[in-house]
Amino acid sequence: MAPWRFLLVGEGNFSFAAALSETLDPNSRLIATCLQQPADLARDPGAQKNLVRLRERGTEVRFGVDCTQLAKAFEPHERDFDRIYFNFPHCGRKAGVAKNRQLLAEFFQSCADVLTEEGEVHVALCKGQGGTPADKPQRKWHNSWQVVAMAALGGLILSDVHPFSCETVPGYKCTGYRSQDKSFHVEGALNHIFTRSLPFEVSQARIFRVKLGDQWFSFLEPEALAGKLHRNFLEPSSCHPTRTINEKIIAELGTAFSLKRLKCSFPLLPQRDTSVLPSGIYDARSVFWISLCEDYSNDESLTGETVQGMEDLLVTFSELSFPRSPERDGKEEIRERIYGQAKLCLRSSLLVYAQAVIQAPGFLPGFLHILSGPVFQKCHILPFAMPAFHETLFILGVNKNQKDTCLSSLLDLLKSILDRLLTQTLLEGSKLSRSVEFDLQPNGKDCIIYMKSHNFGPDYDKDLIIGSVITSAMNMTHEDQCFVFVSLNLDLVTMLVWGISDWRILWTFDNRFLKQCVPGKIEPFKSYSLYPPYYVHDISFWLDEKQGFDELEFHTVARAVSQDTVISIQFLGRFQHPETERVSLCYRLTYQACDKALTKTQVASMQFQFRKEIQRLHVTLR
Repeated sequence: MAPWRFLLVGEGNFSFAAALSETLDPNSRLIATCLQQPADLARDPGAQKNLVRLRERGTEVRFGVDCTQLAKAFEPHERDFDRIYFNFPHCGRKAGVAKNRQLLAEFFQSCADVLTEEGEVHVALCKGQGGTPADKPQRKWHNSWQVVAMAALGGLILSDVHPFSCETVPGYKCTGYRSQDKSFHVEGALNHIFTRSLPFEVSQARIFRVKLGDQWFSFLEPEALAGKLHRNFLEPSSCHPTRTINEKIIAELGTAFSLKRLKCSFPLLPQRDTSVLPSGIYDARSVFWISLCEDYSNDESLTGETVQGMEDLLVTFSELSFPRSPERDGKEEIRERIYGQAKLCLRSSLLVYAQAVIQAPGFLPGFLHILSGPVFQKCHILPFAMPAFHETLFILGVNKNQKDTCLSSLLDLLKSILDRLLTQTLLEGSKLSRSVEFDLQPNGKDCIIYMKSHNFGPDYDKDLIIGSVITSAMNMTHEDQCFVFVSLNLDLVTMLVWGISDWRILWTFDNRFLKQCVPGKIEPFKSYSLYPPYYVHDISFWLDEKQGFDELEFHTVARAVSQDTVISIQFLGRFQHPETERVSLCYRLTYQACDKALTKTQVASMQFQFRKEIQRLHVTLR
């Protein structure tokens, strides 16, 4: 392992550098810099003493280094610092917050040129300057240095923050701007630790190829689901927390029931009769529809980049998705099904497979049959509404005389399992007063499963729907059997157990998330992106009375254009023109990323694109 390299910028009297140098491993390398020239420090005996200490330890000192131009101060082979320190930056004298924000912004952008991929930038700020909730008291955002927003300009996110204490660095003496005798007030100061975030890339829909019989077809991934198809979170090789939760639930159910696990097909389905599903499970308006195109390409004719993507995403349909008629030619039937059908869709629930499972020759009464896989549905942008999540479906066929006993046993065990999972990461000092509940529906047969969000703190003390129990599928009848279907939203259960308050983090490509997830082990999640900045934009438009307005599609377009950074869409008002009687709507969009550095400029670009895209919803911008 290469020795660590440390860079200190904006040093005043070099007391921090001198103190830090004595705590580092002898093999590490420290470079201390300041903006002043040697002559500027000649009359400061403390600085001269510290410079002597540094040189005795072999520490390199550089003068005249502008922290906003670090790439110019270091040759390419001298860069790649593991840690960069900037203590109490300030433009000097009576510089206002705007100038100090600019200093931070240029510093962070400069750091991006010389920081290693896993490096850290440490910035110490006086009480209140940062503008984050970590400051006590917290300043108004407009009156702070907006440190997280300035860091985003350099592609950095705030990963940790803790009190800055001079006592932890013996010998350190904080000085004022350019080593002036008047020092900064460091009581209540905070050390902010920033790391690189994954970049925001131009959203590009991936192409999937699917094989039906011996014919290849392709389709585009829906923009609102970018990066969510074919992630394989539940596969045996995965260490994703949704798989950990799923395996724990299934293993414990296996102590009381005989299990039969079924393999889930790729989630592309033909449009089919969904009468088996109870009201509320299936809604054609919320389905992601897909168009297949015949694909005559071959791997050799594709570019290298596309080949790599397609090799990872090749899928085939199971017999469950496209049942084959034994008396007909397979290829002919597939073509007829494709071209004879109006549409294909991504499954919105695993319950679409229920009929096929219980009618299969291998269905075993008394066994708990298990299907697990991702499902997809359009939804409004709300804190716990997910366009993609992982579902586990338990199917139990029992003798009608034993239904009540078996159902009670299954639900009691499931409640016990979920309660135990929830207590593993319960916030310190909290009590599990009420967690899993089954709410009987008006039909007197089905239930909704609720789980209280204890692990999100007092602000999230509400019940979340994590699943359902269905016994009312009347068209799934048998002479002496009845069927019970229990569906669980694994993503919501995972969030509740791990204390993850933002569902989007489950889909991140940042390795820091999975590094916290040891297979089979459950520990509270620690966010690596603290207090991300948010940005607000309003939009208003005239409606076309003849076409109407699809608010769900409005939310879906916002989700797609913003790459899931729109976290809230608030309806502000409706206006009707007194003369033309035309109706106008106004909405407020709030943008905030959960795992990436998001800048004001990026959001403005997204909002501009959103204004263009919604015009296909038959509205006229104001």
